[in-house]
Amino acid sequence: MATQGAERGMGMSQSYVERTIGRLVTDEATRLKFASDPGAAIREMIERGMELTEGERRSLASLDPEALNRFARSVDARLQRSDLKGETR
Repeated sequence: MATQGAERGMGMSQSYVERTIGRLVTDEATRLKFASDPGAAIREMIERGMELTEGERRSLASLDPEALNRFARSVDARLQRSDLKGETR
C-alpha cells in the first residue's frame, strides 16, 4: 500500500514542521538565531534531527521573525525557554 506509506511520510513531515515552528516560538535562543540568520537556524535544527523537505526548509526560512516574536509574546511564559545567557546557540 504505497498510499499509506506516502500518507505516513507526509504526517511525519508535518510533525517536524509543527515541531520546528513550536521551537521557534518557545525557544528564545533559537528565535534570536532565526532572526539573524533563518537559514542557519533551520540547518541547525535539521542537524539536531528535524527532517524537513527542501520546500519546507524554504517556507520555514521565509517566516517573518517579528510575527514569531509577536506569537511568542502571546504564549504563557511557563511554556517558554528563555535565553538567560543572552547568547544564541
